[in-house]
Amino acid sequence: MNIEILRDYCLSKPNVEESFPFGPDVMVFKVGGKIFLLCSLDSEDFSFNVKCDPELAIELRERYDSVQPGYHMNKKHWNTIVVDGSVSTKQLKEWIDHSYEIVNKTTAKKRSTTVKKAASKKNKSDRKKK
Repeated sequence: MNIEILRDYCLSKPNVEESFPFGPDVMVFKVGGKIFLLCSLDSEDFSFNVKCDPELAIELRERYDSVQPGYHMNKKHWNTIVVDGSVSTKQLKEWIDHSYEIVNKTTAKKRSTTVKKAASKKNKSDRKKK
């Protein structure tokens, strides 16, 4: 995997946006306004950060030398993946998918709750008008 493949893969997912909120050297991918992947563009070694289930994060760190606690992130929920050829592109994409799914599920729940609250307020308002 290289940076172009990573970028194309992230952008192929539904509702993903790319941004550079931390400056021109850190590429960020968000779903529902929340980050699911960050990648430094100026580091010597190609790596990226992904969100991860806390138990799985520990398991992956123990199993793979290329998986480390998230650099500059909450180490309970984030892993840094060093792309050094020791892990297949298929496996890297699975970790990206996992991160995307965790964040998308969380933001989808929040969107659903917001829509329900708005609908409830509208119904109460409509009843008061009658």
